Amino acid sequence: MRAIASRQGLVLLAGAHASLAEAIDADGVHLPERMVASLPDLRAEHPRYLITTAAHELAAIEMAERRGADAIVVSPVFPSNSPSAGAPLGLEGLARLVGATTLPVYALGGVRAHNAASLIDSGVAGLAAVEALAS
Repeated sequence: MRAIASRQGLVLLAGAHASLAEAIDADGVHLPERMVASLPDLRAEHPRYLITTAAHELAAIEMAERRGADAIVVSPVFPSNSPSAGAPLGLEGLARLVGATTLPVYALGGVRAHNAASLIDSGVAGLAAVEALAS
């Protein structure tokens, strides 16, 4: 994964585990919303890491800012088949969360080829996808 990410100029993040990030020579860690409180300790141990956090509501955005996140992944924007996805925020809900922070926000959840273009003027820094990348 490290070689592919480097070749493509991509950032490689490990999900939730600094030990995994170290093992795969990742650029950082993505924390689920429930782990945002651990961000300052993770930053102290790994100051070079890019640390992103998940957010599903305004309180999580505010917590991510207070704890020092580098970016936020907001989800689910659209209906998603993920078993952990809640009700979709829609473009209005996404815009509300994007407008509540100065941090870069990435849209996740139900993002596919047919709806990705609708994110262009939403204020997001980019998008993230899981299911759309599976064959």
